[in-house]
Formats: sequence, structure tokens, C-alpha cells
Amino acid sequence: MSEAPKISLCMIVKNEEECLHRCLESVKDLVDEMMIVDTGSTDKTVEICKSFGAVVHSYEWQDNFAEARNFGLEKATGDWILWMDADEEMNKEDSKKLKELLRDQEDSLFYIHLINYIGDEINEDDAFHIAHSRLFRNGIGFRFHFPIHETLNVEEALPHLTKDLHIQILPVRIYHYGYMNEFTGRKNKFERNIQLLMKELDKEDHSPWIEYHLASEFSRIQEHEKTFKFVNLSIIGFLEEHRMPPSLLYKLKYSTLISIGSAEGAWPGIEKAIEIYPDYVDLHLYKGIIQYLKKDYKRALMTFDHCLELGESNIRHLTLKGSGSFHAWYYKGLCYEGMGQVDEAVAAYQTSLAMAGNYALAKEALEKLGPMSEVSHTQNNK
Repeated sequence: MSEAPKISLCMIVKNEEECLHRCLESVKDLVDEMMIVDTGSTDKTVEICKSFGAVVHSYEWQDNFAEARNFGLEKATGDWILWMDADEEMNKEDSKKLKELLRDQEDSLFYIHLINYIGDEINEDDAFHIAHSRLFRNGIGFRFHFPIHETLNVEEALPHLTKDLHIQILPVRIYHYGYMNEFTGRKNKFERNIQLLMKELDKEDHSPWIEYHLASEFSRIQEHEKTFKFVNLSIIGFLEEHRMPPSLLYKLKYSTLISIGSAEGAWPGIEKAIEIYPDYVDLHLYKGIIQYLKKDYKRALMTFDHCLELGESNIRHLTLKGSGSFHAWYYKGLCYEGMGQVDEAVAAYQTSLAMAGNYALAKEALEKLGPMSEVSHTQNNK
């Protein structure tokens, strides 16, 4: 058997003292070196990095995340690069088996399971899941591009790779805390990101990903009209380049239409999106919600049943936890209520709560039904 591969952790940081220790602690026994690029910290960030044995390179910030990351890549000496952010943490048990998973691998790029927490507190049921390219072989031409929301140049480094379906997802979880309300508010990310994205938007040859990222930024502050405008421009941009718009663009488009109460505007367009991505459970959930809003309860119930059949394990799409489980059951409950079938509604809400015990919407729905839910609950426990 060959020697275990050497792994380099590559990160860029600035004033990350509050979360950095958790991040580095989670991978200290996995990686062989930590190459950290500091872009001007004024707190204890550098000190914390060095306490873990990291090599810290000072770098003058150029308003370009890709260039800063690439500066770090040039310093790494490992066989493999693991890239992370300071507001992330690798599952400790998963990290123990990662080196063995990489041993004797012929592939040069791997996805890991990224869990993006949202909301006010860490809640396993309040998160988006996606497979993300975080591990790649060093020295074969991988670089980052785009000054913001930087992305690996997979098509350039691996020109023979035709689809991301060919990229293996390793059973390794990384938890990302940066989208939680506490972090987004404190770090003033929105203003910085919008400024950098608008600068990219002015370039004639900019990628349609720029419009998508603008849409995402506006979505986080619930400016739905701007979100809808930019996500549509992104879809058009991909189509003009004769490329299939990625699935998460359609997710953002239809979730935005639902947020502004435009069921009519979302129908029947979502059917076309589902034709393109029939295995994307979130799109089916939105279809069901649209049918529910249109009071087409019977068809909506069939759609939510299909969500339950699909489940939510396909993380090649950006997937909301619960789309194929407790959210679908909650909306089944709403449909039953709309049809006047209270017992079925109560049972659906209780099933939803059994899957996600702190699901506030299902709790509120049961409380609203009052005595009927208590009677049904008593009967179910006899």
C-alpha cells in the first residue's frame, strides 16, 4: 500500500479570532501543513494560527478573493489541497478517515458535504446542504477565478471531465456558520460583496454567475424585486452562452416568486425547470407550494408525496433540509386543512414534528387547530 497522501490546508483570513480556533482544531490532526494567507488582521488571528503551527503569509488585500487564495496555493507543498474558510468546521469523525479515503485515488477533485446553517442558532433542521469542491490534487493547474465568490477552474484543470456527476462526493461534512444572522450582520458582508460584484458587472465579459451572486445578496436582505431581476439576468446569461443554467438559479427564482406571493407568475414556468432538473426535490416542493397557493389541493398533495419519495439526499443540488421530509408533511397538513379534513391535517403536522421536533410552523399549526389536535394526539398514543 502506498504512503498516506500529504494534505495542505489553504485558507485566507482577516480578523477571524472569534471562530478560527474551532476551524483549525477540527483539522489539526488531518492536515500536514497549514498555509494561511492573512490579508490585514488587527486582532489575534495571526497569533491563533501560529499556535496551531500554521505558516502565515501576509498579503496586501487587492479586492480579489481568487488572487489571495491563489497566493496561498503557490506556497502549499502537499499532494492534496483542502480549502476552507475560518467560519467553517470539519466533522471530527469524518476528518479521521479522510486520508484513507484519498490513498491510491486516481481522481484529482472531490466534493465534500457542505452544511450551511442559517437563522439565529445552530439547528440541524435549519440548513442548506450541497456537495462542494473542497479537495483537489496539487500541482496540476487548479486555480481560483472571480474576485468574489471565487470558484475553481475545473473545466480548465480537468478538460476531459464532462459533467459534475463524475465528481465523487466523499463522506466528509464541513459545517459553515457564516450565513447565520450573527455573522452576516456583524461582518457587514453585504456592502462589501455588492461593491465587488457591481465592479465585476461592469466588465463586458463577466460571467453570468455575477448576476446570480448579486441576486443571492439581495435575497438575504429580502429585496425580492432586485433578486428576481438579477436571477433572471443570470439565467439569460447562461442561455446566451449555450450553457444550461445551474439548478440553484431556478431554486432562487421560484422561491423569490413564492416569497412575493406571485403563484400565478410562477406557474406554469416551474414545470419547465423541473423538466430540466427532475431529481431536484426543492423545485418539486415549490411546485407543491404554488399549487397549494392556487388552492389546487389534490394536485399539491400528490406533489408533496413525490417530494417524500425523492427524499433529500441528492446534494448535487443546493437542498433545503426538510424539502423531502418535514416541510413536505407540513404543507400536506395545510392542504388537508384547505380541504376541511382536520384529522388528516393534524396527523400530517404531527408527522412533521416527529421528524423535526422544533419546527415552529408545524407547532403553530397544531396550536391553531386547538382541541382537535389534542384529541387526535391522545388517540394516536393509545
